[in-house]
Amino acid sequence: MTTVLAAGDEFVAPQLFVDALRDAAPGTDLAFRTLRSPWPVEPFGPVGGVDEASGSEEGVLKALGDAEIALTQMAPFTAKVFEQAPALRLISVCRGGPVNVDLAAATKAGVVVSYAPGRNAAAAAEFAIGLMLAALRRIPASDAELRKGVWRGDYYAYDNAGIELDGTTVGLVGYGAIGSIVARVLNAFGSHVLVADPYTDPARAAADGVELVPLEELLRRSSVVSLHARLTPETRHLLNADNLRLLPEGAVLVNSARGGLLDYEPLPALLAGGRLGALALDVYDIEPPPADWPLHHAPNVITTPHLAGATRQTAHRAAAISAGEVARFLRGEPLRFVANPEVLPGGAPQ
Repeated sequence: MTTVLAAGDEFVAPQLFVDALRDAAPGTDLAFRTLRSPWPVEPFGPVGGVDEASGSEEGVLKALGDAEIALTQMAPFTAKVFEQAPALRLISVCRGGPVNVDLAAATKAGVVVSYAPGRNAAAAAEFAIGLMLAALRRIPASDAELRKGVWRGDYYAYDNAGIELDGTTVGLVGYGAIGSIVARVLNAFGSHVLVADPYTDPARAAADGVELVPLEELLRRSSVVSLHARLTPETRHLLNADNLRLLPEGAVLVNSARGGLLDYEPLPALLAGGRLGALALDVYDIEPPPADWPLHHAPNVITTPHLAGATRQTAHRAAAISAGEVARFLRGEPLRFVANPEVLPGGAPQ
């Protein structure tokens, strides 16, 4: 019998992991332990040296016991946890990256760490399109004003009128699973799509009907810019005071990817000066933003509380991808998404 910890939360509940693994590994003799963290009711944060985690090291250790496998989304798997959980062999994290796992400590302990790319791609792509439309057509502002009894007929005045996606040049910074879906939808709207991504094959971009360009060219030419890159040390503040000034006057900027991709400090001045016509933000440099955050009351700013991936389908898909990795591990088959392949037999990626 293999003991498995299903360490869920208020989005991907422990039972989703249990059900998904039973479906993925029918007939396997499994015993389950469960743990539920308070995310997203309580924000994630750093725990014991890992980022974006929810819960405590002590809670994880108590729930783990002699479990050999763990499925999780937010539970902190730190150096302390690995030191005190010698039976652990695999952690399957149902996120695009295992940021809540101390990967160096896991590797040192010989624990395989898998992850779940693409789990929220459809949800995040749809949300990004929704933010674009909301910003371009002033949907939240006009709704709020009408609820106050203000009929803004002047939005029909030429200088105040919105912009269509049809025929508009939209720049996507990053062209992975999410960015490529966004591009497909924008192509259906009739947008001209630019992509800045050094890892994208030009032949693939051409086949997808998008134009692959350097970042600075994308910023100069795009009326709408949407971020879809992964956050790494190289991409932190990829958009900043220097290159944001390249945008056309009145451009719309959308960030539903990671707060760290964007330098938020220059945004109020760029809005006030008209370089930015609107901002639509789902992620922030500090989450949640503090009460004195200057963009809270700035005009032409749409803010949502990190909701891009919040669909029921995402929760089920995340659990299913992670359970599929566990099932392959139990059957001795190659895993699809391994963060530390050096711990595998032979040290080679599977």
